[in-house]
Amino acid sequence: MRTPIIRSASLSRKRLASATAIVLLAGITPLVVGPSASAAPPATCSTDPTDRLASVPSPESFLGFPLGTGQERVVTNEEVRGYLDAVDTASKRVVTGVMGTSVLGQPLPYAIVSNERNVRPAVLKGIAEDVRSLRDPRTVNQQQAGEIAGAAPAIVWVTANVHGGEKSGTDAALKTLYELAAGLSCEVQQRNDNLVTIIVPTQNPDGRDASRRQNEYGFDMNRDWFARTQQETDGKLELMRRYPPQVFIDAHEMGGRQYFFPPNADPIHHEISGEAVDWINRIGEANKAGFGYNGACGGAVTTECYFNYSTYDLFFMGYGDTVPAAGFGAAGMTFEKGSSSAVADRVQQQFHTQWSTLGWAAAHKGEVLNGWYKVWKDALAQGRAGTLEPNEVVQPTNTVQFPVPAQTIRSYFLLPDRQLADARQLVERLRRMDVEVYQVRKAVKLPTAKLFGGRSATNLTVPVGSYWIPMNQPQKHWIQAIMGEDPYTPFPYFYDVSSWSNPLLMGVNAVYTGADVKPNAELIDKIQNTGGGKILAAPPLKGSYTYELDSAAAAEFTFTLLGQGVQLVRDLDDGQVGMPAGALTPELNTTAKKLGVTLTPYTTAAVGTPISRPDVGLFQGAGISTTSGSHGEARYVLGKRWGLDLTPVTTADINDNTPAFTGRTVLLVPDGSNATGGLTATGQANLRAWIAQGHTYLGLRNEGTRMARAAGLTSTTEKPKPTGYTVIGSHLRVDVDPDSPVGLGRPAEDFEFNNNDPILTPSSTGRNVLRYPSGDTFWANGYTVQGDALKGTVAVVDEPTGAGRAVLFAFNPLFRAYNESGLHLVANALLYPAGGTAARTASPVPVDPARAAAAAAPVAENLGGQWRPFTLQVAAGDLARTEAVVQRFTDTARVTVADGSAYLVIPNPAGLQIDEHPFLGDLVRTLRAEQVPLRSLVG
Repeated sequence: MRTPIIRSASLSRKRLASATAIVLLAGITPLVVGPSASAAPPATCSTDPTDRLASVPSPESFLGFPLGTGQERVVTNEEVRGYLDAVDTASKRVVTGVMGTSVLGQPLPYAIVSNERNVRPAVLKGIAEDVRSLRDPRTVNQQQAGEIAGAAPAIVWVTANVHGGEKSGTDAALKTLYELAAGLSCEVQQRNDNLVTIIVPTQNPDGRDASRRQNEYGFDMNRDWFARTQQETDGKLELMRRYPPQVFIDAHEMGGRQYFFPPNADPIHHEISGEAVDWINRIGEANKAGFGYNGACGGAVTTECYFNYSTYDLFFMGYGDTVPAAGFGAAGMTFEKGSSSAVADRVQQQFHTQWSTLGWAAAHKGEVLNGWYKVWKDALAQGRAGTLEPNEVVQPTNTVQFPVPAQTIRSYFLLPDRQLADARQLVERLRRMDVEVYQVRKAVKLPTAKLFGGRSATNLTVPVGSYWIPMNQPQKHWIQAIMGEDPYTPFPYFYDVSSWSNPLLMGVNAVYTGADVKPNAELIDKIQNTGGGKILAAPPLKGSYTYELDSAAAAEFTFTLLGQGVQLVRDLDDGQVGMPAGALTPELNTTAKKLGVTLTPYTTAAVGTPISRPDVGLFQGAGISTTSGSHGEARYVLGKRWGLDLTPVTTADINDNTPAFTGRTVLLVPDGSNATGGLTATGQANLRAWIAQGHTYLGLRNEGTRMARAAGLTSTTEKPKPTGYTVIGSHLRVDVDPDSPVGLGRPAEDFEFNNNDPILTPSSTGRNVLRYPSGDTFWANGYTVQGDALKGTVAVVDEPTGAGRAVLFAFNPLFRAYNESGLHLVANALLYPAGGTAARTASPVPVDPARAAAAAAPVAENLGGQWRPFTLQVAAGDLARTEAVVQRFTDTARVTVADGSAYLVIPNPAGLQIDEHPFLGDLVRTLRAEQVPLRSLVG
């Protein structure tokens, strides 16, 4: 966001949706196939919007039914691919390609459509190069940028179906493709002459086939954008780097029969440029004019209408609108259509907004390209000065509650003293979003610096080998958006998490400074050149290599080695892993380079405690969802990335002691909704006996810890959360037990990601591996209210039983597979050194009295599932009005009053997000319509 001093008056961030509307008649007139036209392009365009090329197959001729008006069913994946191929074959305006494959191997096709000249390979390549060049004002001056903006088309992306069950955007995108490929009207010609449109009909074909929000691994890919863990996301972002958008549509569905398009709800991330927000809001005016149907919602108009300024924010950097906006400078937009409407209405309304957006972009393409150049030019100036964008709000009734603090940031540094492989992974993540990262070749002293975790330092030496990320570069907005220690939300409305600082997620040693330093450093071109792999060759017969197992990347390398039969040992004092030199093949050395793992050679054999590949049982019994959440995250992290065999284990397997359970060395219990996992008393005894034989129980968050407690495996209990307690995806400092094998390789002070997780009291019968400080070192970022309730409580415990143990995580360490410090802790638990094997015995394993008392304690109610309950905060004086509205939707709300505020907690046992919840969006909009001020909303 811009300050008034540096913003052009013509591109004010405050230009909201009251701007003059651009009426696009083609966007509100249903387009039907008209008279046949010649296959040759006309010399002039037609004023008739129904004139089309007969040679291009219409959706009705290819599919057997129309798209939009008159449509009775949605299109299948096979039909999507077939229609793209047919239009590509018939139209000289279209070229198609594949940007990747899904988990199940389905292609992810896309179409590029423009005028015939623009899609010729050499011309299209030149357009992409010219537009990309605008992103670097260091090499393109203002005059050159103006010439490009005058001559080149803008690039607009139309994407849909990132949530597999939200299908109408796909069908509308095919309709949009047909109109652009076949239309002969002046409206079509303007769009094709002034734009290159990239159409991605479905981003999640596996989910579409299954009518499921998530992909095959259970990931919500509209939260995966900055981490790009899923192959579907990764392929899309690589194509976006090739054809960077100025306007980006992400078409979704929600509950109900209404339609949302921006202006957005607050909060908006402060590093999203004023230009992008201005375009988003003006496109909203065009969509209002082109929507048709019942127009704006309000009063008696409640269906087949549109609304703005509600529910859908522009804050978390994992969305299909925020990442195009902050990472690509685009007008990134989420469009949401109510899924209860008939398919014809869903598709037609999606088409209207797509068509109106393209019309606005075509009419303003010169302004947009010039403004897009200014986005990067301003970013350079801000980075050079160390200036952060200020917080603003766009909803007329909101005010900034939490401004960005006055601070100067000119550089970030990643220090090489620990978690080095994960630091290198972060370098690669930045580099693959076109961030320039350098490796320091000569130590540099910082007169002042900030250490992650709220601390400061003076005269800090940044050593050789550190990684330097200067803010004086075009991607300054993106750097701050994912590196910043805190996102500084302006307004307490939360659709997702409130912290995603990548250095905190990875637990790497990072600092930032406002000092104007220019280190002697070398630009990094790829991760293989950051120092991973063997430094020198070790003697192949008697020598060895060692590496630090202190990171998620090093854990992945370890499991790769174990999967190939390499014998490994680990030093239980410093955490290093050793391997025979002769086992290092060229392929494994390449893997080490890609993962950033440095291999140090020795002339002698490695010594330490042997570690072995775990045989993991993945619990999918009572209370566990196998299509979303941590069960899918386990399948992805442990199964795909770490290559471990995961055997399904059911409740019956444990109750009956079947080989599916007893044959495993580790049982991983994901988060879920059943406090006992359905185990009988016999099953609980079987579980205790199995652990006592030297096996490991690994329990995650609610179900993982509660099932262990019910079975008498832990003395921890759950501490009640105080009224108003709010920890929504925040980072907190934790103290790490230096002698714990689970914490091996972690720093003495680390950071843990907490998303309204259970609050566990310390164990009296085991080891408290991660504990929240009870004194002045307690620290939290993001939006955290009454976080002091966590002081002195524990995040990870290690509870021994016989020769085995239960390792319990109060949080989900696998969260979205981007919590690298958590992944490393899981790896440590899986690789826990053997403590001997207890003899099999028919006698039951006794339960410690403290554990028995914990098992007998009342079980906390499952209010939030694998996510969170929904919490509305209003003034205490507004409670009666609020309750009257809430009771129209649900009678389950829990009400408490404290310190002048009333809190209404609406249970969410299924763990649904706001956009998939059946009534929460309507509830919030009703409260706003009845002018009930919300002090905060946590969904």
